[in-house]
Amino acid sequence: MDLKDLAPSQSITSISVLVNVILKNSLVVAGVICLVLLILGGFSFIVSAGGDAKAKEKGKNTITSALTGLILIIAAYWIIQIIEIITGIHILDSGL
Repeated sequence: MDLKDLAPSQSITSISVLVNVILKNSLVVAGVICLVLLILGGFSFIVSAGGDAKAKEKGKNTITSALTGLILIIAAYWIIQIIEIITGIHILDSGL
């Protein structure tokens, strides 16, 4: 049995291509999750501006955590890009 027989798409021919596709799509998913968390945190922060200090702090923490997570994900992507440049190995090049 060949991996091509199990592939959901004919363009995914090896495990490395599958990993590359998953990694690139995970960056998009992380961006969408960050956007949703920023909206929820901002909404919580605005609604609690009247008086509830606990809810205001929760909204502020949500915004801070969302931005920190997005920065870490972007930094990880940049580190992979730097490794690709230094070593010459194409880690995120799926060849599709």
